[in-house]
Amino acid sequence: MTMRPSATDGEPNTGPPSARLARWALLAFVITFIVARAMVFMIMSGRMANLYLFLRGTHVHHLNYGIFLLAGVGGYLLLRSPTGKAAGVAAAVYGIGMALTFDEFGMWLHLGGSYWQRASVDAIVVVAATLALLAYAGSIRNYEARHVRAGIALAIALIGFAFVLHDASRRLGHLAGPKLRELELISSP
Repeated sequence: MTMRPSATDGEPNTGPPSARLARWALLAFVITFIVARAMVFMIMSGRMANLYLFLRGTHVHHLNYGIFLLAGVGGYLLLRSPTGKAAGVAAAVYGIGMALTFDEFGMWLHLGGSYWQRASVDAIVVVAATLALLAYAGSIRNYEARHVRAGIALAIALIGFAFVLHDASRRLGHLAGPKLRELELISSP
């Protein structure tokens, strides 16, 4: 595949503009998730200063920052319809907002509970996989029979892996879960 400069922004032409934007969103999503999880763990373990925002004694979780970023990006895209570099920045901010929001998916799904809920990690995997498909999967119209067979085999393998991962995380959750909950309780006022 040859890479030609794009007429709009000087970036290599590596597929449709939507795929490039999905790659920006995916990159920002993954990096933000890793940084957020690492920071929460370091704060909870006392290795980093408590950077949590409290309003009148209520901990403002980072999913709220993500919601505001998503609302801002949505409004910007609706009112401005950016192209080129501005669209790439919007896609990256969208990825950051999605990571901050879905990192605490379990908390908003169950309206509270521990930060370390399995549902949050599951949501991160689903969102990252969706962004990766948007970013790297070719057009379905170009799929040949061998691509469909490979896709079915991959789907079966992923479903099998999901069952194994679910079982392993349930078993590990009984071992590590109480320690993480204790760490969470002693780290927040």
